[in-house]
Amino acid sequence: MIDEWKLAAAGPAVLVTVAIAEGSVPRGPGTRMMVAPDRFAGTVGGGHLELRAIEIGRAMLIDGRQRHFERFPLGPSLGQCCGGVVHLAFEQCSAADAALLDARRGQDSWRLVAFDGEADAALFDGDGKQLAGAALFDGDGKQLAAAALFDGDGKQHAGAGGGPGFDRGRGSHMMASADGRRWLVAKVAAPRNHLLLFGAGHVGAALVRALAELPCTVTWIDERAALFPAEVPANVTIEATDAPQDLVAHAPDGASYLVMTHSHALDQAISEAILARANVGWFGLIGSHTKRVQFERRLLARGFDAARIAAMACPIGLPGIGGKEPAVIAVAVAAQLLMLWQSAAHTELAPPTIRLVGSAT
Repeated sequence: MIDEWKLAAAGPAVLVTVAIAEGSVPRGPGTRMMVAPDRFAGTVGGGHLELRAIEIGRAMLIDGRQRHFERFPLGPSLGQCCGGVVHLAFEQCSAADAALLDARRGQDSWRLVAFDGEADAALFDGDGKQLAGAALFDGDGKQLAAAALFDGDGKQHAGAGGGPGFDRGRGSHMMASADGRRWLVAKVAAPRNHLLLFGAGHVGAALVRALAELPCTVTWIDERAALFPAEVPANVTIEATDAPQDLVAHAPDGASYLVMTHSHALDQAISEAILARANVGWFGLIGSHTKRVQFERRLLARGFDAARIAAMACPIGLPGIGGKEPAVIAVAVAAQLLMLWQSAAHTELAPPTIRLVGSAT
């Protein structure tokens, strides 16, 4: 998740972004890491590249540089076997902007940062409304100055220095403005995958730990508030309620559901609520083949659709991973969910429609 924003909100830090990636590289455009004086969060791929990124970021914290942009040929300059080229954008990160992005971890955002001239930067929501930063726009989105990030036809310029890098479908790109300034356009996308996890027992707790750093959000639900730990990962929200099944109706469309409570009666009540609503994603129920047969009979007797019951995953977890230890089950289920989420066709977050300084209307 976006723990790098918490690190920057706590004190001075430099944000490092993979702005352009050419050829075989460890991580793609939009990948971020945050570098603080004594620690870092996130990764741009490890190895010598990451070591240099940390060194440069910490040097910036000492000498006060606000921006830095550098091209790294991984083979010739760093001795890495990937052989591609990575362009890294370094910027001193505002604690206020970091706190705002941390608060917006469930919503899409866009960042616009200048790497030449004044250290201009701005933050936008997914619809293009400016939330913070330099006064590049007025309240109505009207033009304020003549320096354009677009040409006279309203088209976006090519990558910085005429090289590759402008790619609307990727996590970031560089643009060159009409006055020659380089700008980083980077998306901060909210996780597209959501899991409702019913049950705070040993397996549920192990699964929460396994999902902590995966691109998802988790609503963790149980009647027994005392079972929840004092601290949970940043992507987890706790719901202690006497009627867990009622939360199914309020879940986002396409969410995944995993039922593993302490009670078969409660498992059935939640399963019925899931099967009763439309726009349900993956649905898993912990248990053996014997439990599945019992639940199939009960659910069919209550009039639920046979095809939807057949789609229920029970037992859960990837085939071939044996063992009943909570950590083993958690790994098998996390891998099952990750395969499902990565194969799902999500709509790519395209840049919002915003009128930049001096752009064509």
